[in-house]
Amino acid sequence: MDRAHAISSPNVSSLISGANLCSRKLSSNSIYYASSRGSKASQNKIKAQIQYNPLRFQQSPFNHHFKSIEGGRTYEENNTKYIVKAVTVPSSESESQPSISKNTVDSVKNFLTVLYQFIYPYATYGRLSAAISGSLIAVQNLSDISPLFLVGLFQALFSHLFMDLYVNGVNQVFDFEIDKINKPYLPLASGKLSFRNCAFIVASSAILGFGVTLMIGSPALTLNLLSTFILWTGYSANVPFLRWKRYPVLAALFMFLSWTFIFPLSYFLHMQTFVFKRPVVFPRSLIVSMVFNAFYSIGLALAKDIPDIEGDKQHGIDSFSIRLGQKKVFWISFFLYEMAFGVAFLAGATSSSPLWIKIVTSLGSFVLASILWYQTKYVDVTDPASTRSSYKFNWKLMVVSFFLLPLIR
Repeated sequence: MDRAHAISSPNVSSLISGANLCSRKLSSNSIYYASSRGSKASQNKIKAQIQYNPLRFQQSPFNHHFKSIEGGRTYEENNTKYIVKAVTVPSSESESQPSISKNTVDSVKNFLTVLYQFIYPYATYGRLSAAISGSLIAVQNLSDISPLFLVGLFQALFSHLFMDLYVNGVNQVFDFEIDKINKPYLPLASGKLSFRNCAFIVASSAILGFGVTLMIGSPALTLNLLSTFILWTGYSANVPFLRWKRYPVLAALFMFLSWTFIFPLSYFLHMQTFVFKRPVVFPRSLIVSMVFNAFYSIGLALAKDIPDIEGDKQHGIDSFSIRLGQKKVFWISFFLYEMAFGVAFLAGATSSSPLWIKIVTSLGSFVLASILWYQTKYVDVTDPASTRSSYKFNWKLMVVSFFLLPLIR
């Protein structure tokens, strides 16, 4: 049961409480009210006859002990002063537990949100869809879509996800100062993620990627991981003889090699030889996919630097956008994309697949090319936000194409 504490002034008898206090009458006692504004007590004398019983305090649901209804005032009774006090009792463990749990959940949510922004979602979706597309090319009939196939696909996606996190992260670590100008919204550049935590994520991703891939034991996935690690470390790392992104031809070449050869071949061979245990063959759909990626990857390699021209100039990064101009590079990229869709259209129309597959693949490629053409009318090549939005949109078109290409036989 809570208690009410009263603190009296010196030389004044203490207040005695008992279990059964009898009511008493205070007669001829004047109660003087002292104004908080410092007015004289003699000018505000109020005489009253009061009958009172001791107040019984009940415990507050907020665990507070209240001494008086009116806080901040002092009462005088027979020259005795009573000072109002409120004492807070700490909450119990059971009451603080929900608050701790909520804070933990919020922290986890915030971290996952920052991590999602950190991995360049549009690029991650593109590379994961490339893994799915390459795996589907190895499917010869519907019976191949089995638990065995799903396990092999999960192996490819899981190992690639770690390396994708490494590729995106290592680029942000070494582009920290440039991203403050070009991409200030990124977690590291904006301060949402500390440099130390970012470096830890990058290093952990590389270690986990190699560990998982070696445990799987697929030669194709191991080659994929090793090639990606070497190429993109050399592309981003600002150390002697590396930082190859400073040279536009080399930068475009790395994207070309990754998308044209490493991704489609490694995922197809993983599924074909390691999962299905079949001999190495190169089906028509794989060749078409590689040619499509050749055009599209060069277009992406050129277009990615269009919105970053300001920061690249300040930090000595050469690019085709700086050399040739943003507008010219934009239209070169556009025609490369359209050529890629043209390859898919012709391959779909001339394939040996059933009629409905011919219609789906050729018509689908034509629709994607038309959407691309329509979208370019609204792009301002001098506005970084506009060109960056267009660049991300082109990744989405590529993702859709990756699910059409395996149908071509």
